[in-house]
Amino acid sequence: MAGEYFTYKGVLFPCHDYTPEALSYVENEFQVRDDDVFNVTYPKSGTNWMLEILSLIRCEGDPGWVRSVPNWERAPWVEHKVGLEAALKYPPPRLLCSHLPVQLFPKSLQRSEAKIIYTLRCPKDVLVSLYHFSHILRFVKDPGSLDSFLEDFLSGNVTYGSWFDHVIGWMGLKDNKNFFSITYEELQQDLPGSVRRICRFLGKELSEEQVAAVAENASFQSMKGNKMSNYSQLSDKYIDHEKGQFLRKGICGDWRNHLSETQSQRFDTVYQEQMQRLGMTFPWD
Repeated sequence: MAGEYFTYKGVLFPCHDYTPEALSYVENEFQVRDDDVFNVTYPKSGTNWMLEILSLIRCEGDPGWVRSVPNWERAPWVEHKVGLEAALKYPPPRLLCSHLPVQLFPKSLQRSEAKIIYTLRCPKDVLVSLYHFSHILRFVKDPGSLDSFLEDFLSGNVTYGSWFDHVIGWMGLKDNKNFFSITYEELQQDLPGSVRRICRFLGKELSEEQVAAVAENASFQSMKGNKMSNYSQLSDKYIDHEKGQFLRKGICGDWRNHLSETQSQRFDTVYQEQMQRLGMTFPWD
């Protein structure tokens, strides 16, 4: 099964733990609840960081929950077969994760008050992180050379499809009161300030001490040392732990250490063409 894929409505998914039937169920039948909070990202954009932040906000900065329950149980992945089963049994209020593009997301979202937190990251950093990640994931194909992976990424021939389509699709909801977007770079620059903004969006009041506790326990070093957050507990059938760690560097701008001038320019050309559709600027522009 390793490295085998199927396409669902034009988007690529690995055969391992994903099925067209489950994706169709999530899109058409999954019932979003008004008190759901969804942590949505394109892969390798800060998903687990935001999950840690949201887990800690829920517990007012107390790290007990994040140190005792694996992150995939704290916030199941709705499009994943095992995650979907967990999400359907999850007592309210639910904290849920998804990488789905907006057009494949549960249609019931449109009729609900559920909150979406969407985290974005510099796409060159996403590319490099995804390239490294593809080497340790057992159920995706070998990414090949960085050059060929760059072309796959730019054309959307990767799991969960095009980064550009994903971002443009979700950012189409930016004026919705139940939608909040933030960048990985903003989290890096001012984590306590970002936590305060997220709390305001969630309607959750935390003291300054509690905000500081969230920021401290959601730092990269804290997460890297927490076996419930660093995926070291994840089965070897998913990750080849000997090839690398799930949490690799957690920094901004690492792409400069990997992309050549030619590769960077090639990326910029496609980025400028694609992002004209959105008409927004980001910290990495």
